[in-house]
Amino acid sequence: MAVKTKQRRADLRAMSEADLTAVVADAHKSIYMFRKDRLGKPQENVKVIHNARKEVARVLTIKRERELSGNEA
Repeated sequence: MAVKTKQRRADLRAMSEADLTAVVADAHKSIYMFRKDRLGKPQENVKVIHNARKEVARVLTIKRERELSGNEA
């Protein structure tokens, strides 16, 4: 599992700012859709929100690292 996470982080670091913003928007949309759909029926995969929130945190961390490294130069 750790290998997948490291690979995902490497993939995210290779993305542009616009791509990272799109990833955050998609994650927020999946959280919204899960919560909306949950009202009508029981869900099979309840870790959707957890995984999406972690994805958002990863992307925002990468964006912040880039911002800070740009200010130091």
